[in-house]
Amino acid sequence: MAETINSLEDLGAASAAVAAANPAPVHVQKLDAQGRAYATGKRKNAIARVWIKPGAGKITVNGKEFNQFFARPVLQMVLQQPIVAAARKDQYDIVASVSGGGLSGQAGAVRHGISKALTYFEPELRGVLKAGGFLTRDSRVVERKKYGKAKARRSFQFSKR
Repeated sequence: MAETINSLEDLGAASAAVAAANPAPVHVQKLDAQGRAYATGKRKNAIARVWIKPGAGKITVNGKEFNQFFARPVLQMVLQQPIVAAARKDQYDIVASVSGGGLSGQAGAVRHGISKALTYFEPELRGVLKAGGFLTRDSRVVERKKYGKAKARRSFQFSKR
């Protein structure tokens, strides 16, 4: 059985021993043969494949400039949030291919992919991006329609007569 702990000093020594036995995970840089970081981002039904490499700050989505592909300023802002939070604007070229879902879901998927790829390229940015909530996948999806209902929860109109 384990040793008994009778004082705070014993507790501190025991926790230090546990911490020494189980060190924190060390995040390392993950690059491919061309020196790019790759990540997959997801939101709703959209899936984005994102590659990041050092460059002049050019962002390409499905072969187009990102401000052509995402015409609404809100979607352009969503796309740039992790880059601005990490203070890496105009330092990386980003190439993304996205499919599925609508424009809002695609913008969220590319944002998630950019965030993950940034942490693969520069592991020390993980804390900043994690605090901003960019590394968490938004798992909300449309609820399925149930039988006997007009939509997922909406009932048919009730008529007494």
